Amino acid sequence: MEAKIRTGKILHLDGDRKYSEKSYQYYKKLKLDAIVKNIPEYKQPKVVYGLLQKYDPDILVITGHDGMIKKGRDYYDIYNYKNSKYFVETVREARRYDENFNKNLVIIAGACQSYFEAIISAGANFASSPARILIDFLDPLVIAKKIALTDKYQYITIDDIEEELRDGKNGISGIGANGKMSK
Repeated sequence: MEAKIRTGKILHLDGDRKYSEKSYQYYKKLKLDAIVKNIPEYKQPKVVYGLLQKYDPDILVITGHDGMIKKGRDYYDIYNYKNSKYFVETVREARRYDENFNKNLVIIAGACQSYFEAIISAGANFASSPARILIDFLDPLVIAKKIALTDKYQYITIDDIEEELRDGKNGISGIGANGKMSK
């Protein structure tokens, strides 16, 4: 009898309804186990813990819209970003869940021009946008797919994925994570 393969389960929160639907279609086409929720960025920190409890995913994707505020010039001031503070808070809440339930959750977070360093420092495995550029909406999904379909004993770094991303490490980077597929 053949062993059943279980891919990583994805929970994806996106602040944009159109991109939520496009993300759902992407995961569905690839037959990945994914739940996509359209939740405005400012609400994501408030609801993520409960959604993690409810759906028990292996991978959390947190996306939406972001960007530098026009008069903001300081890249290292969280208040110079439209939504980075919410992504940081959401990642922190997800890590609190992770510690309480020992899940080893893989977190991919951020959007166009997000405060990369703050999101990584909050506990994300991968984040956008190191070069403060507009990213392809598919890039976080490509990383989630790679993690979901990689054996749990194999460690994935951005070097393993960057060729599949539109802007490579300029759009998304991170510390890496183990795959989430098991037999």
